Amino acid sequence: MYAVITGASSGIGEQFAKRLAKEGYDLILVARRRERLTALSDKLKATHKELECDIFTADLMQLDECQRLSDYLEEKDIEIFINNAGYGDCGLFEETDIAKEMGMIDVNVRAVHFLTKKLLRQMRVKDRGFILNVASSAGLIPAGPYMAAYYASKAYVASLSRAVACELRQSHSHVYVGCLCPGPVDTEFNDVANVRFALKGISAEYCANYAIDRMMKHKTVIVPTLRMKLATTCGRFLPQSLYIKIVSHQQKKKWHID
Repeated sequence: MYAVITGASSGIGEQFAKRLAKEGYDLILVARRRERLTALSDKLKATHKELECDIFTADLMQLDECQRLSDYLEEKDIEIFINNAGYGDCGLFEETDIAKEMGMIDVNVRAVHFLTKKLLRQMRVKDRGFILNVASSAGLIPAGPYMAAYYASKAYVASLSRAVACELRQSHSHVYVGCLCPGPVDTEFNDVANVRFALKGISAEYCANYAIDRMMKHKTVIVPTLRMKLATTCGRFLPQSLYIKIVSHQQKKKWHID
């Protein structure tokens, strides 16, 4: 059986691959950068001699590339699918680059939606399997000034995942859909998003291991740290306007605004 990981070339995706190889799954690693996927595949095969590790290069910003991946996976016995590919951006909404934001929406929202639907249909036939969508604690917060598009995109992922999970429970399906909603994680995300986290981040390894452990227990919304659990839970009891102001204050620490 295969585990498929998008955005597998670095960060949390790479750590997902390492953990699932250790668990005995064969892997299909998906990302744009072939050289990084090849290096990771070689490293994993050196450690796990029986591992079958396929590489699939794709730019999930393009819907036809999502379709090409979906077509490829139809012939495989997929047990786990992790929608991990995504990125962010930081700045005033009126000033941030619109092309970068449109690409972010394509990867963070459209690709996740498309691949979740396609893999869910495949898994429903067998009535088994796991789909984990990597969202963010940002997706559990009403809005994120200075990262407006990113917060909105992750809110879509969290909402979609919870809705589909409810439908599956009500139909007594054995297929799992859930979302990972971490706070800061020490990855390349910071450089791409032009931010520096105000709070100390967790390691990508810890995040991936925590997510898989909770996924196997069928936890729908996975928040790795107590701090972020408290932040997202307690925030529900605040007036939304106040909550958004607090988030805005934290965002300004990531992006230097005088």
